[in-house]
Amino acid sequence: MLGLNHTFVSEFILIGFSTFPHLQLMFFLLFLLMYLFTLLGNLLILATIWGERSLHTPMYLFLCALSTSEILYTFAIVPRMLADLLSTHRSIAFVACASQMFFSFTFGFTHSFLLTVMGYDRYVAICHPLRYNVLMSPRGCACLVAWSWAGGSVMGLVVTMAIFHLTFCGPNEVHHFFCHVPPLVKLACGGNVSTVALGVGLVCITALLGCCLLILLSYASIIATILRIPSAEGRHKAFSTCASHLTVVVVHYGFASVVYLKSKGPQSLEGDTLMGVTYTVLTPFLSPIIFSLRNKELKSAMKRTFLSGILLQGSPRGWFHGRECGG
Repeated sequence: MLGLNHTFVSEFILIGFSTFPHLQLMFFLLFLLMYLFTLLGNLLILATIWGERSLHTPMYLFLCALSTSEILYTFAIVPRMLADLLSTHRSIAFVACASQMFFSFTFGFTHSFLLTVMGYDRYVAICHPLRYNVLMSPRGCACLVAWSWAGGSVMGLVVTMAIFHLTFCGPNEVHHFFCHVPPLVKLACGGNVSTVALGVGLVCITALLGCCLLILLSYASIIATILRIPSAEGRHKAFSTCASHLTVVVVHYGFASVVYLKSKGPQSLEGDTLMGVTYTVLTPFLSPIIFSLRNKELKSAMKRTFLSGILLQGSPRGWFHGRECGG
């Protein structure tokens, strides 16, 4: 289905971290802690929004969808990377490699589309507050989230089908720690490789730049509206609702621009590997921290949820209830 009849390669070998033989245990511990923090941070955000009735608003619905996409994105890449750091056998089956590429691109682009939707939400809330409940109705919000996931799935399918319909007939060592497009294209052979690579690159860059442009337009209107607010307190309050989203956008597209717009000259394996860590481990690690610290409403709700859980467990009633349940 993915070009299996046209390839001489049945598996690939991921050699991304092979140039750091003495640092692999340190990398494993560091990335494991960052991955666990990413999971726990996003799960805490989901639990807080689910349990706090005051947060049942469109902005936090989109944040739930964003946290879910982030959990799934890291799950598609990081566990395999952690296993390879402790293993000397780093092979991955052809179909497993295609699956990893599909899910990583699907959840990665879903994340970008959801960031764009969140920018539109802030634009409507600040620039058209009287129409907010109409434009951001439950049905409208559900459609925006569904279209974001559908768009991500289409992008993942298009990229994966294009790459894995190429013929792989030579070496099978992938110069990365997961199945990413550029190192796999270098292993392909045939006359259409450069055309496919150019097409995939244009599709991905167009989608990312389109999202970025829409976010920039949203914030241009937001800033213009905020500057017309007469009181300093009103301006500060309006901008504070955008601070966490804007920070995550800057981090997300900042790292993406470094990765996708870097020089296309010869790159070292070490440089490509460390560059890949920024958008597979570091960016997802920073996102829940930014939303937790920069969003006052969410931060207060998380404190209440966390403290109420501790008090419930620490109270005599909670302890006695636990004894009854435990027999």
